[in-house]
Amino acid sequence: MRDAFIKTLIKEARKNKNIFLITPDLGFSVLEEFEEEFPDRFLNVGIAEANAVNIAAGLALSGKIVYVYSIIPFITMRPFEQIRLNLAYMNTNVRLVGVGAGFTYGLLGATHHAIEDLAIMRSLPNMTVFSPSDPWEVSCAIKESVGHNGPIYFRLAKKNEPVISNTKSKFSFGKANYIKYGDDVNILFTGNASVTAIEVYDSLTKDNTRTVNLISIHTIKPFDSNLINQIIQAGKPIFTIEEHSIIGGLGSIVSEYIAESDQNPIFKRFALPDGYTHLVGAQKYLKEKLGFTSKKIIEGIEKLI
Repeated sequence: MRDAFIKTLIKEARKNKNIFLITPDLGFSVLEEFEEEFPDRFLNVGIAEANAVNIAAGLALSGKIVYVYSIIPFITMRPFEQIRLNLAYMNTNVRLVGVGAGFTYGLLGATHHAIEDLAIMRSLPNMTVFSPSDPWEVSCAIKESVGHNGPIYFRLAKKNEPVISNTKSKFSFGKANYIKYGDDVNILFTGNASVTAIEVYDSLTKDNTRTVNLISIHTIKPFDSNLINQIIQAGKPIFTIEEHSIIGGLGSIVSEYIAESDQNPIFKRFALPDGYTHLVGAQKYLKEKLGFTSKKIIEGIEKLI
């Protein structure tokens, strides 16, 4: 995803001289091509995330379209006061690009785990929150973000994620991306839960006795309210999958819509437990230890339906 981000940003920067990129001393092996081609539109502020956000806000108020790139906990939580006041409150054209969704950086420990960011960022007025499932969605979003008014948070994984979208589909913020169509079960997922969601889909449809809607919810805010209301009214089972805390993310949003509807469909959230882990290890290892695997999710869904 990060490669799709920088390659698309470079293409857009060739067309728009107002695009500016800032990093708080991260992004090595990723950002160099942009820096070399646009040295006057790139700034490494050092390990100073609050300064990065403040500088970005100032540039945005001067007419620039600013992207700030770092690892998720450092781009969302460390400078949160500056994000709240200088980006969200002032509605400035700054795009926070965070990499390392969920346990992507599992080997670096809890300081680098990104399990609360959707809950935090979606609570901010004026903030668009984007959690792509594949590089195609990233590329489309970067293109659309250039002309977007207001701040955006991008929640990216890292690299080598497969393209699962129909690349001929139409993309827009706030509109969900159908990966597969079906009538019997709804699986809504976001971000780097895509591989797990595909495995669950394959298992549920392998004997051809049921069909499944598999939907990438790439925009957490604004949420695709038309889609979720249609799904709820259809009355079919709904399941959400996300590599994020079970509190405050995709599952919480869907449950809010269900709670305010006149329907009571079968519904269950599959996410990370509410707690920090002291374990250190690869992403797959941590997900297995915490029970966030396609096998466990499939067992849970089959039990309910």
